[in-house]
Amino acid sequence: MATIHPLADVDPALIEQLLDIAFEPERRRRTAYKVREGTEWLPALSFAALDEDSHLCGTIQCWPVALTDPAGNRHPLIMVGPVAVLPHLQTQGYGTALMLASLAAHSPEAPLPQMMIGDPEYYGRFGFDNSCTSGWRLPGPYEPHRLLARCENAAVLPKDGMLGPWRG
Repeated sequence: MATIHPLADVDPALIEQLLDIAFEPERRRRTAYKVREGTEWLPALSFAALDEDSHLCGTIQCWPVALTDPAGNRHPLIMVGPVAVLPHLQTQGYGTALMLASLAAHSPEAPLPQMMIGDPEYYGRFGFDNSCTSGWRLPGPYEPHRLLARCENAAVLPKDGMLGPWRG
């Protein structure tokens, strides 16, 4: 059974090691890294899953990003991911526990839309879909059907724009 802890309580070297195992060291070349380039993950929304022996089994990180519309207006979003679980422990509920912990930590008083690049079949159960992202662009290659968003009111999001890091 997993226990969920703040990711800030975990040694950063262990986090990087887990991400390398889950996604390979070339992960840093992925478009998702360009979207959040130069930002720090959000400690209040990022968590670790530990097994009964307190070994790191999985992580979730969330990042401040923005969608810049054609007029140059920036719309803040939260980028969810990576959601990483050690390969031999996938399908055992660690990813679900991490997603639920992170989504529960989002402030209901100031909810920001969330976005991610991921499998729509898996993340759909958490409210993510690609119904409002067809006009969004990313700073690198991606599969458009995997660009997902989750928000209370999708009508507030621009239909077109470029995703990138939030730099206040």
